[in-house]
Amino acid sequence: MFSIIQILLILFALFAWSRAFLRMRGKNISIGEFSFWSIVWLAVIIIGLFPELISNLSEIVGIGRGTDLAIYVSIILLFYLMFRLYVKVDSQNREVTKLVREIAINNAEKIGKIERIEKNVELKNSKKRR
Repeated sequence: MFSIIQILLILFALFAWSRAFLRMRGKNISIGEFSFWSIVWLAVIIIGLFPELISNLSEIVGIGRGTDLAIYVSIILLFYLMFRLYVKVDSQNREVTKLVREIAINNAEKIGKIERIEKNVELKNSKKRR
């Protein structure tokens, strides 16, 4: 017999996996990212179905309770994901800075050309007046 928390855990994992699947089909995530999330959510489903597995695994690695192992693994996973996000945001910041510089240079060049054209027009107009 399954407890309410086990049922909720399994349902949530299935829902989360379906979201990852839809994102992969929509080309929002790569097959590698989808594989990563499939492994994560499959592990959650297995733990939901067989909670004694995490207790046995915690004894093998020398951690007292299965819940403690789940928390440790979750924290490690969160740090890994935060690191990936940091790298991605940093990369995007660099790219935005590069683009802003290029746009500023292009705008400055255009403004310089416009100013030269205006000066030439003014010179021609002043010559015509004389």
